[in-house]
Parts: sequence; structure tokens; C-alpha cells
Amino acid sequence: MSLSEHYLADDLHPIDIVEHIAVHNDWEFERLADDQIAMAVEGQWRTYSITLAWSGGDETLRMVCTFDMDPPSDKVDVLHEGLNLVNDQCWAGSFSYWAPQKLMVYKYGLVLAGGNVASPEQIDTMISAAVLSAERYYPAFQLMVWTDKTAKESMQVAIAEAYGRA
Repeated sequence: MSLSEHYLADDLHPIDIVEHIAVHNDWEFERLADDQIAMAVEGQWRTYSITLAWSGGDETLRMVCTFDMDPPSDKVDVLHEGLNLVNDQCWAGSFSYWAPQKLMVYKYGLVLAGGNVASPEQIDTMISAAVLSAERYYPAFQLMVWTDKTAKESMQVAIAEAYGRA
């Protein structure tokens, strides 16, 4: 049974849909406001903090997926070079480093202009893509900031996307 068969998506606010997905997956979450929810999603490398917020003004469902990153000051340039390499490979979303908060951030915005409604499958895919991207590049980011490898060398450990079925 698909996620959308559990309820009528047309009748729900996008954040209500996110809340249903969090409950369905047994993720810890907190409804911060009517238009915002934060949750913790466990990955292989770490637990990721994911926040989704609905902006009615521009009809966009915004998501940020964060994890701690506190590189030594002499490694920030390598990290920025690596972010460019990573973002060249990301077609849905992008990474940035928020230095004041010491956070690595994956951002994505789902534009629903014209009164369109996001399906539960779209939102679930959005969240899954964030976690999969964070999981894929986490080892490379770690090598960039904690070893003497270059950004390009560090990217060699990024887990390749799987194609097909086993």
C-alpha cells in the first residue's frame, strides 16, 4: 500500500503529511509550529536532523538536513573545494557549510506554485534523498577535514549510487 493510500493528501497541509511520514517510520519528531517540523532520522554514519517548513508566500516546502562538522581552520578551504565537487554531482538539493553553527547542511526546496499539493511519495522521496546524499558524502567530508587527502582524493570514497536490482 502506498503512503498516499493511507489518507487523502489533498486535505492535508504539507507539514501534516511530513508528520504522518515521521509516525509511519517511527522517527522522533517535534512539531515546532503549524508550518514547521523537526525530526531525527538515523543513518548508517550518524543521526541526521531534518527540518521541513512550509512557506505559503512562495509556495515552497523547504527542507534542511544537518549534521555536525567542526573542521580545523586549516581544512575549511579543502572542505569548500569538496563542497563544489559534491554539488556538481547533486541534482536535487545541495550541500553547504554553516560555519557559525558548525553544521554541514543539505538543502532542498519543493516548489508547489499554483496551488499544487505535494504527495506523500514526493515528500518521502525528498527526505530519503537528503539522508542518502548525506550518507553517500559523509565519509568524503570526514577525509577532507581529518586527513591530508585533497578534496578530489577524498571524493573517491563517496559511495556510488546503486543501479538495478539485486
